[in-house]
Amino acid sequence: MVKKDKIRILIFGGTGFIGHHLTKKFVKKGCQVTSVSKRSPTKEKFIKGVYYLKLDLEKSKNYSVLKKNFDYLINASGYINNNNKTKKYKKHNFKIVKNIFSHFKDSKLKAFLNFSSCAEYGGKNSPQSEISKCKPVSVYGKDKLKCTNFLVKSFNKYNFPMIIFRAYQIYGPLQEANRLIPIASKACYFDKEFNCIDGNQIRDYLYIDDVVDATLKALNNTKSIGQIFNLGSGKKISIKYLINCIKNYYKRGKPLYGKVALRKDESREIYPNISKIKKMLKWKPKTDFKKGLLTTLEYYNKKYN
Repeated sequence: MVKKDKIRILIFGGTGFIGHHLTKKFVKKGCQVTSVSKRSPTKEKFIKGVYYLKLDLEKSKNYSVLKKNFDYLINASGYINNNNKTKKYKKHNFKIVKNIFSHFKDSKLKAFLNFSSCAEYGGKNSPQSEISKCKPVSVYGKDKLKCTNFLVKSFNKYNFPMIIFRAYQIYGPLQEANRLIPIASKACYFDKEFNCIDGNQIRDYLYIDDVVDATLKALNNTKSIGQIFNLGSGKKISIKYLINCIKNYYKRGKPLYGKVALRKDESREIYPNISKIKKMLKWKPKTDFKKGLLTTLEYYNKKYN
């Protein structure tokens, strides 16, 4: 990252999927890493040398235990839930972002990177670009957009050094069990039936190592401050193609296409224009989808053995 001993990094959600991989990379680079999450790391995700704190990030009073001498903050925390019925998550992410800003606004931060979501766009007008009008439909998307608008205002008014990644479908080893690839992998490994949407939907899948690489480039480039970037592969993948790749790897599995209805707020095609991040940060995905998926499936194969 930056050529300086003991760069201090605080990762909110450091025990989650993205947070864990970022934590692992920064420790490897010799940084001093603090992880703050609602849950302690599992045995598989525990990383030696990391200072782990277990806090409810929605409660502002809990932030008093955090020092203000960090060089970089990364927010990869929060629940991922596109279900409009989940009302208790209505302002979940916004509360966290607002608390982070309130606690660190007067510190000497070099950058605060907030992981957001393509759900801000509302699933329309693919390929979506950063200048596309945001019309989120889901509770989750509205919450994420509220975070983005708040951070943009905080940058303009207080020069708070924010960077926003609107992430698409991120995948890789150790992903949460409620996502498509882990679900399909487990079902196929055990040769089980599993319900799917019709499979004709188009999505964008980005391997976790490329996410880590993009993060390093963003934090190490002052041009990224105050910017919003789409974070994806820029390549279209059908859900049916993805599931068939998983099925072919295990040589078994029984996907039941069409058993899950497409949500009313969900578009058939969701993928980004990533020209901005390519141009400004000189970043582009390095991991071929098939290679990344193979590495991921090899991980699950060992896990279930």
